[in-house]
Amino acid sequence: MILVFSVSSSDLINLPSWARWIAQDADGVWWAYEVEPLQFHKGCYENEVGRIQRVCKEDEPKNWRETCRRVDNTNNKGSTPP
Repeated sequence: MILVFSVSSSDLINLPSWARWIAQDADGVWWAYEVEPLQFHKGCYENEVGRIQRVCKEDEPKNWRETCRRVDNTNNKGSTPP
């Protein structure tokens, strides 16, 4: 498991160790993805390969399309999105 700071707050989000991408849907749900997700009109979805896991729910973001971030898990300490 790795920890990442939430983009919309200072809370930590627990991610599975296999997670390489995180993204928040328009309804505020954060998801962890093993493979870079694809976007649709209200959020992201898996690429038909790799794993996906619901992580948590926060307030709806102003622009969910800007929340998709690659997770640097090379040192297993997670990352802090810009």
